Amino acid sequence: MDEVSLNTEPAGDDDADEFEIEGDCAMTDFISQTGIIQGENPLPPVVGMEFDSYEDVYYFYNCYAKQQGFGVRVSNTWYRKSKERYRGKLSCSSAGFKKKSEANRPRPETRTGCPAMIKFRLMDSNRWRVIEVELEHNHLISPASGKFYKSHKSVGVGTKRALQLDTAEEVQKIRLFRTVIIDSEGNGSIDVDEGESGNRVDYSNQLKLKEGDAQAVQNYFSRLQLMDPNFFYVVDLNEKGCLRNLFWADARTRVAYSYFCDIVAIDATCLENKFEVPLVSFIGVNHHGQSVLLGCGLLASETVESYTWLFRAWLTCILGRPPQAIITSQCRTLQTAISDVFPRASHCLCLSHIMQKFPENLGGLFEYEAIKESFSRAVYYSLRVEEFEAAWEDMVQRHGIRDHKWLQALFDDRKRWVPVYLKDIFLAGMSPVQPSEVVSSYFKEFLHKDTPLKEFLDKYDQALQTHHRLEALADLDSRNSSYMLKSGCYFELQLSKVYTNDILRKFESEVEGMYSCFSTSQLNPDGPVITHIVKEQTEVDGNRREARTISP
Repeated sequence: MDEVSLNTEPAGDDDADEFEIEGDCAMTDFISQTGIIQGENPLPPVVGMEFDSYEDVYYFYNCYAKQQGFGVRVSNTWYRKSKERYRGKLSCSSAGFKKKSEANRPRPETRTGCPAMIKFRLMDSNRWRVIEVELEHNHLISPASGKFYKSHKSVGVGTKRALQLDTAEEVQKIRLFRTVIIDSEGNGSIDVDEGESGNRVDYSNQLKLKEGDAQAVQNYFSRLQLMDPNFFYVVDLNEKGCLRNLFWADARTRVAYSYFCDIVAIDATCLENKFEVPLVSFIGVNHHGQSVLLGCGLLASETVESYTWLFRAWLTCILGRPPQAIITSQCRTLQTAISDVFPRASHCLCLSHIMQKFPENLGGLFEYEAIKESFSRAVYYSLRVEEFEAAWEDMVQRHGIRDHKWLQALFDDRKRWVPVYLKDIFLAGMSPVQPSEVVSSYFKEFLHKDTPLKEFLDKYDQALQTHHRLEALADLDSRNSSYMLKSGCYFELQLSKVYTNDILRKFESEVEGMYSCFSTSQLNPDGPVITHIVKEQTEVDGNRREARTISP
């Protein structure tokens, strides 16, 4: 026998998960006919296909895998004693299983024993022929995730050259488009020196646009309409025909709302803090707990009329289906507009925003630190409504602040922001306690107080692509890795097959919290309603203590 196998499937290292070919690949006539080079959808592999070289087989299967949405691994390569390859097997990157690790925090399992593969061998004609094919996978695959696999990051010289040409052409188009924006002088420009103008401009009745902003908006929306037939926007003009308010949403945003419409946060931070771009964003939370954009608007002023117009425009965009719950900052104007347009939605106030206003409204009081501590304890540690109201009464009486207008307004709105009142409202993980982690970060890296509107429009697509990529990576992680469960409970195993990995991690923290609960008892076990009383042991400042009784 002059044949020997010198290469077998890697056992465990992630670095050896997927094979990468170096150098340019000589494509055969068959591959050219399938349309791979031109970027069309490649044909699936079938028994009998022939290729000029081993590299051509890999390139073909890798292109097919990228189009389908899975990675490629070299499972086996057989060599003769002369070190000449004569047979090979390419598999899905999820083939096989890793060796069990003894680490305290083992990495998630990314393999599923997937059977998808092709086998091929060198024939007497000196060509490589496919001799066995398995197309079925035992896990989900998605074309949108194909580009993230290691095997698809290595391309031939010819492919690189084509990509460079395409990129160069696209950059040229972008430069031309930006030149049009920068050089244009829109009719909506109102960048006027008020000292030299006989008539003072009423900025509360129109957007404060600088030179070229109006034309930039028009160009941007025109381009999006050409690229996206389902792009939606509404323009509000004042009596003089000047731009006053604006709303827009692309097709992906509108589809996202159909999936993630339970809870929406309305972020008016830019408008409230007088940013150069008076942006108001509608933000939801997706199946990974990530923020997802559901629409954007530009408003001339913080008036009930402006907010009402924006909400009605958004309601039209989402086909008249309002969310179940809405989170906003503590703003009376917003509350009035929301109660008018969304009367049935549960309106919650952002607790983190309230805490940020604490120094501004109470910082001058003599017992400020003590008041803040009492406030935090009442809000965060109350498990029942009676506990909160008793703690609040004790706070205002002890510190003599019963007549403080801001605190009284907060107490009047307590059912909108105190966690103990919100237990029956489904918030999809977007807790009003700390929504800033989900909401404010959406445009955080792309929009600052002095960012011009033209620059923001240039960065807007970049912000969307960044979040789309994070969602695609999270999808890939959930499909291709098995999260290590914390307990052997069957319900935990069931939910691991339904939840994404990010949501499962949040659920796991609740499972771990169960271990600190003890002394469960029942009240009225024979009655129509059974009340369970549970005690929980927690740590405060490193010291163990028994928490108050937890009951409905």
